[in-house]
Amino acid sequence: MRPERGLPPARATMLVGAYAMAARALAPLAYRRVRRKLAAHGTDPSRFGERLGHATLPRSAGPLMWLHAASVGESLSVLRLIAQLGEMHPSLNFLLTSGTATSAQMLATRLPPRCQHQFAPLDSPAYVKRFLNHWRPDAAVFVESEMWPCMLRGAARRGIPLALLNARISDRSARGWARMGATARYLLNLFTMIHCQDARTASHLTALGAPNATHGANLKAMAAPLPCDAAALEFLRDQIGERPVWTVASTHPGEEEVVLSAHLALLGTHPEALMILVPRHPDRADAVAQMIEAAGLSYGRRSVGALPGAQDQIYLADTLGELGLWYALAPVACIAGSFTPVGGHNPFEAAHAGAAVLHGPLYVNFAQAYAQMDAKGAARQVADTSELAAQVSHLFSAPDDLRAMQDAARNFAHAQDDQLATLATTLCAALKLG
Repeated sequence: MRPERGLPPARATMLVGAYAMAARALAPLAYRRVRRKLAAHGTDPSRFGERLGHATLPRSAGPLMWLHAASVGESLSVLRLIAQLGEMHPSLNFLLTSGTATSAQMLATRLPPRCQHQFAPLDSPAYVKRFLNHWRPDAAVFVESEMWPCMLRGAARRGIPLALLNARISDRSARGWARMGATARYLLNLFTMIHCQDARTASHLTALGAPNATHGANLKAMAAPLPCDAAALEFLRDQIGERPVWTVASTHPGEEEVVLSAHLALLGTHPEALMILVPRHPDRADAVAQMIEAAGLSYGRRSVGALPGAQDQIYLADTLGELGLWYALAPVACIAGSFTPVGGHNPFEAAHAGAAVLHGPLYVNFAQAYAQMDAKGAARQVADTSELAAQVSHLFSAPDDLRAMQDAARNFAHAQDDQLATLATTLCAALKLG
């Protein structure tokens, strides 16, 4: 199963060399910054050194695939793929790296068999070398837009086959890379496989010099449903009772005002309605709570142990790892990140839970997914506060329409499953595994 080792591609450009020199000089400053972030999120201090390439776990015997993802969404998107690969190749082990404390917390209890997690080394030559010396991966997979020159160059020099999965690049980023044409071609040609999540990205990367960029299914569409504590779900359903409830997930600054105004309008037609409000970053919860109070709405707060009482109009779900629970509780889910220029968030998680999906107009990161879901009746776009309130009110008042949207959402999510085995097989062939 060990891949054939080959020579690295053409020599790096002067810009890649200059980047490596700058990264080496700035690495100590970068480490102090990320160390403060890890400490602020309660990360075990013994793991800080992982960002310097110091391993805190032993390498498993046998072949090892290294997968690197930036943060929570990217990390969770590969778990089901890892499980599929593990079933196909029982002797293959996996190392999943990410860069944030939140991703480490989310992954702690969700890793597939034979999979370990470490924080990725900062992209500096010495740290990358230390990391690779310990882990000695037989193949490496980078997820979405993770193109770190020192990591890629260090792995290529050792003849480690590289793949880029679920690649995504915006029009603006493509224009920026085009100004560094030779460097873009060098980095893209380090990959033996480039799987793009949309046709736009495949077109951009091909224009930038990638010889093997192909458009395929979005990896996040193939991710497993989010976990949901069955006992907590039953308890909260009893607590909420027959009240109409909707979840607003992953809000960013500027979006709470939109959804709180929509809920105020909704209360005019459904005075018993409850909104479960899930900020994208729980550390913003204090600011969000102040907005709820300023809007004159009553609320309970999950992080302090409060339950959604009969008097509460908002339930502030300011915890990590419970999004699956909030989707399962509500028949209607509004996916935020789409009312401000964030680019949208993953709609597949809500669809797996059987929620009718609403979203704003700004979703460039999931343009193809939302277009398909809208066309199949699994999701609907709303332009602003008034349209959002009107759609939620309509769905609460039209149970047949609501059930039709929920069924369409489930069917859309399940239709993505068949593509997982195909992707795993293609990846193994590209990396010469088995």
